[in-house]
Amino acid sequence: MIGKTIGKMFGGKLDKLFDSVNNDKGVMEQLRPDLSRDSLGVGPDFPGVTPNPVMSSDARARNAELRAGTLALGVLVDWREVNSNPRLVLMLDVETADGLSFRGIADEAFTITGLTRLAPGQTMPVRYRPAVMDHYVALARDADPAEVQLLTDRIASRKRA
Repeated sequence: MIGKTIGKMFGGKLDKLFDSVNNDKGVMEQLRPDLSRDSLGVGPDFPGVTPNPVMSSDARARNAELRAGTLALGVLVDWREVNSNPRLVLMLDVETADGLSFRGIADEAFTITGLTRLAPGQTMPVRYRPAVMDHYVALARDADPAEVQLLTDRIASRKRA
């Protein structure tokens, strides 16, 4: 492990730091308490926010699966800025076509213009993985508007019934 190697190079003083960061809580929960499971409103099944999703093979695989996932609707609850790219962690209350509701977390890159357009209560199409259900979702920026409208109508008709 790189952290252990660096720790040994500096006389072992960094070992405690890397051990504390690599414990079961996760790096981001310790460095950014606002990105903890409790702060995001998700349960223990949520694997956590990846410090750098581009460098994590698990995160890249998850994002690829999400891009091909099932369409649902998410209502924006809140967001947290992760870095100045801007990369945001969005908290959404998600409702599926099958009537399932859950708190979804989307880890997305935004332009400054896109960031200024975000507002709590905004409804946006998202994709999720029904077989996994780990609270991760991805914005469905490529969704067909007609398909999104059909989904919206189906959810609305179920609520009326």
